[in-house]
Amino acid sequence: MLQQIISLVQRIHPAPIAEAHCDGPCGVYDPAQARVSAEAVVSMTKKILELEMPSGDDDAAMVAYQNTLTRYIMIKEDQAHETKEHILVLWTDFFKPEHLVTYPELHSIVWNLAKACSHAKQEVSLEHAQEVLDGVKHIHEIFWAVKGRDVKWELANQ
Repeated sequence: MLQQIISLVQRIHPAPIAEAHCDGPCGVYDPAQARVSAEAVVSMTKKILELEMPSGDDDAAMVAYQNTLTRYIMIKEDQAHETKEHILVLWTDFFKPEHLVTYPELHSIVWNLAKACSHAKQEVSLEHAQEVLDGVKHIHEIFWAVKGRDVKWELANQ
């Protein structure tokens, strides 16, 4: 009976179709989140590479070293994953087919950046970390050009 009433109401007063570019129609996108995550990937990679292993006879120092190294690796991997997520949200929810007309290289830029994020997680490579940051910068430039604004690329640690 309830189902019949609902069906009748829907036929008489159908709900308008709501269209949104994502799960929530907030319209708020910004590559800044990806930039912050990418900067953390570079920072953590540098810290890992600069971390000095203590001599083998100091157990307490070795435990502290292993703890610090593990934390740095976890942060680097988490931030590389977050960078990828932020970029993929822009790619799948913000960018539209008409943007590909102006920027036909957009798919390959995002694909290469996602791969760089994976490499930055898999390895301790300043080269891969920098590829992540450079890729985010490229997306930043395209994003703000699409929005019709000239937003400068500024790194937090300059």
